[in-house]
Amino acid sequence: MPDLHYRSAGELLAALKSGELTSEALTQALITRIKSRNPDVNAVVTLAEEDALRQAAEADAKRARGEPLGPLHGLPMTLKDTWEVAGLHCVAGAPSMKDYVPRQHADPVQRLVDAGAIILGKTNVPLYAMDIQSYNKVFGTTRNPHNPKHTPGGSSGGAAAALAAGLTPLEVGSDLAGSIRTPSHFCGVFGHKPTRDLVSMRGHIPGPPGTLSQPDLVEGGPMARTAGDLRELLQVIAGPRRLEQRSWALSMAPNRLGSLDQARVGLWLSDPLCPVEHELTQAYRALGEKLGKQGALVADARHDLLDMAAILPVYFNLLGSVVSASLTPRQRRQIAWVGRLEKWLRLFLPMTHHVGEYGRAVNQPIHSWLHWNERREKMRARIDTLFEEYDVLLTPVTPTTAIEHNQKGEAFNRKITVNGKPRPYLDQFCWIALATTLGLPATSVPAGRSRDGLPYNIQVIGAPGMDLTTIGFAELMEKAGLAGFEIPKGF
Repeated sequence: MPDLHYRSAGELLAALKSGELTSEALTQALITRIKSRNPDVNAVVTLAEEDALRQAAEADAKRARGEPLGPLHGLPMTLKDTWEVAGLHCVAGAPSMKDYVPRQHADPVQRLVDAGAIILGKTNVPLYAMDIQSYNKVFGTTRNPHNPKHTPGGSSGGAAAALAAGLTPLEVGSDLAGSIRTPSHFCGVFGHKPTRDLVSMRGHIPGPPGTLSQPDLVEGGPMARTAGDLRELLQVIAGPRRLEQRSWALSMAPNRLGSLDQARVGLWLSDPLCPVEHELTQAYRALGEKLGKQGALVADARHDLLDMAAILPVYFNLLGSVVSASLTPRQRRQIAWVGRLEKWLRLFLPMTHHVGEYGRAVNQPIHSWLHWNERREKMRARIDTLFEEYDVLLTPVTPTTAIEHNQKGEAFNRKITVNGKPRPYLDQFCWIALATTLGLPATSVPAGRSRDGLPYNIQVIGAPGMDLTTIGFAELMEKAGLAGFEIPKGF
């Protein structure tokens, strides 16, 4: 049995149920762990110590009285600091938000509390959750537990680092541009971006406090150290918003895979518009061969939408549209020049293919957005034919393992290195774009470590609504020894 702070949520819940462990003891142990190891990573930025211990004592008393208990009863956990928790600061990495204390739980937080979870604290994010690294002027920089010179990713970087450092058993992230999948990949934990609109975003910042509309492209989802914990947590936080409960109830399609030898696995591991490190591509190929030896049917997938040239223009247009609502008029005018001068800027700046569409989208009229939205919907219908042939599609998450901290300038001007050559920083958005644009479930699964000791994940994508199949496939990989969390050295 691993140390208490590295036990899975499932194991901890079983220990609470059997009486081996009390909620108060577990909560105190995690508080002690956070105070001891959080300075190494700066993942937890708000700690609700007194309130969490009070709730834990109440949870133990409720269990002793034999009262009805929820599926997460007495389990402490942290939350990404973009989710509103009543009575706790919700800063979202923004100096202007440093004194904001919500009065109402976000919808997923209310579901967690109703299930018996105890919110122990909040984890770090970039400014308004808008970067692939997690740092801000309020709380500083979060470091990767596997190597402090490297970022844990963003925007759910504090969440992933907290899981990897053994500071929490569960987290709920949010994902617009890989913000669950990329930190999970960089830190070697499990993360799941759900099917479109499966999880309510009410109470998430951004948008501004009080926003009721469900934003385009953004999804909230579970993060954990085991695939089974992902599944259990997703079933707690998924479901309709309050007013929609009158017309629909959650009914998720069951996992269609009982064993790896039932799985039809498609591979999409390379694209000329976004090269991937050779070491990762080779590792993914080797993983495909291992899956084949387990009896899975594995092949390179073919479909007209498995093409960055088809996906990226739509993704960057819709991304620019959703981000534009949070920009000032001056910022929108500045970004518009990226679209207008894309051709010439490429001569002087590192630019991800089709990112100019982002610049054009921030100022586009509604009739243009409707055109792009309809184009997206037709693509979403077409991609379903791929999943008539395959149960899951495996792809990279980003072109590299966790990058070193790079906080200089704007994202458009930064670079990463892929196969010894400079590449645009925003290339890190490319491999997550298919699932984000088309609202597909995508599970980020830890699959190994690079030569320099950094973890890497594989992205498991499924048909719309097949969340339990992508997570179930991750569970099968874990059971077969082909995937799983590894404790960072020194932790």
